[in-house]
Amino acid sequence: TGLLNAFLTKMGLPACGFLTDPKTAMNSIIFMSAWQAAGYQMMIFLAGLQAIPGDQYEAASIDGANGFQKFRYMTLPLLKPIILFTTINSTIGTLQLFDEPMNITQGGPANATITISQYIYNLLFKYQPNFGYAAAVSYVIVVLIVLLSFIQMKVGDKDE
Repeated sequence: TGLLNAFLTKMGLPACGFLTDPKTAMNSIIFMSAWQAAGYQMMIFLAGLQAIPGDQYEAASIDGANGFQKFRYMTLPLLKPIILFTTINSTIGTLQLFDEPMNITQGGPANATITISQYIYNLLFKYQPNFGYAAAVSYVIVVLIVLLSFIQMKVGDKDE
């Protein structure tokens, strides 16, 4: 059931089990999480865009730059720290994703939507409690976050 499935059946197509089919469940969670984070990310980008002085765009227009050239050579380089921040923030948020899959599918169908944080939760509270192994997995996530953040910082700091 749902709005999208009602639309599909009106069009003569079969309804899709977005959260009950292992092939589509994780994609549905990813889409929902991306939609949820989009507003936060856009507010950060809006703040970054408003911080760019308008006289720089005016000077570029006087020099004969078109809209694409202004975007390519002015806006993107000036937004580089914002892009780096949102990328690192999104990576950390993705690796810590717990609430959405837990509340919507509890990791099912057939463990298709289980995340690393949910796996740690299961190790501590659902299966036979194994605190040492759960702590080790948690440390692996911390190391992974630090490593990915470091890589993103190095890639993002390259000058053209």
